[in-house]
Amino acid sequence: MHIFAWIAGCICCFAVSLDAFQTIILPRRATGRFRITRLFLLGTWKPWRLFAERTRDIRAREQIYSVYGPLSLLLLLSLWAMLVILGFALFYYALGTPFTDVMGVHTATGLTQFRTALYVSGTTMFTLGLGDVIPHSMAARTLIIGESGVGLGFVALVIGYLPVLYQAFSRREVSIALLDARAGSPPSAAELLRRHSFEGSEEALIDLLAEWERWSAEILESHISYPILCYYRSQHDNQSWLSALVSILDTCALLISVLEGPASRQAQLTFVMARHALIDLGNVFHIQEQRVWADQEHRERLPTDDFDHLCTVLGEVRLRLCGDRASAERLHTIRRLYEPYAGALSDYLRMPLPAWVPVVKEKDQWRLLSKLRNEAQGAGREEAHGRRVVAALLHDEHDH
Repeated sequence: MHIFAWIAGCICCFAVSLDAFQTIILPRRATGRFRITRLFLLGTWKPWRLFAERTRDIRAREQIYSVYGPLSLLLLLSLWAMLVILGFALFYYALGTPFTDVMGVHTATGLTQFRTALYVSGTTMFTLGLGDVIPHSMAARTLIIGESGVGLGFVALVIGYLPVLYQAFSRREVSIALLDARAGSPPSAAELLRRHSFEGSEEALIDLLAEWERWSAEILESHISYPILCYYRSQHDNQSWLSALVSILDTCALLISVLEGPASRQAQLTFVMARHALIDLGNVFHIQEQRVWADQEHRERLPTDDFDHLCTVLGEVRLRLCGDRASAERLHTIRRLYEPYAGALSDYLRMPLPAWVPVVKEKDQWRLLSKLRNEAQGAGREEAHGRRVVAALLHDEHDH
């Protein structure tokens, strides 16, 4: 019996050490189907989704989804701590629980021994040092010293892990918030191109795509290393890292299929980087092996009516799509390179994908500001015209 307890304790401690190393320290995607973090996320996210989907209120449902990310992080850390405590408790039990307990003269056999071993492991892990249970073997004392060091290391890892995680989350959200003024909320490719239809917009669009190329690389680096960040949702219900990434991919697909020139070149670079991030994040959750992946083959993000609407909007910004059959075919081909992956991640994370053409809102701030700006420009032209008329009259009067 004791030999099995020792083997079980080795398995618990080794599994936690390996998983914590791959999750926190290793700066690359962790591998292995039976890692604690992967099994924990798979085992808790699905029930959480089912619970949230029972809520009819959309805002309340999104609030439930948003709780999962931070809560799962705390639960994962607690799970690691409990498994380490259990592992060392099994070590003490395998040694015959060589302790003197003040609650009993000497520990009895069976369950009482294991309870004492579990108590010693818990107080040692969190370095309480109460002294109410005294070890009387050198092996037990050595294990206590080792577990105390593990406890201090665990606390240090948690203190260092949380700031890194939230800094990566903050950097991600800054760019998403900035995209609100550039592409609407939720963002869309048509709105982004429409808002970049001013004079000199090509340079601004190139700068924006270059910024999002770097953003995609940062997402790839941080979210591959810390997959739990994928569950963290944005502060606003109509924003998400996935919708922002897909809207940029949509924009790049339009520019590649329609335009020629510097903007198209930068669009290709951004598209490759963003698609790389999207596919690798899907590989983290093994979405390709799930039924949700096959469901994407029968879905259409851009049906005929929306495509016609998209053509109308692009015509306003002088991008010809519908009149050029080759451009439409190129757009369809490019969309198939990333839309199935985006749809699978959307279904798994319950983050809706952006529409190609947004629904016009009555209180859209951008449209309101554009209207006021146009009115100001019209008033300025009328004032200038009035000054010219007055100047002409004064000139005629002077001539007379």
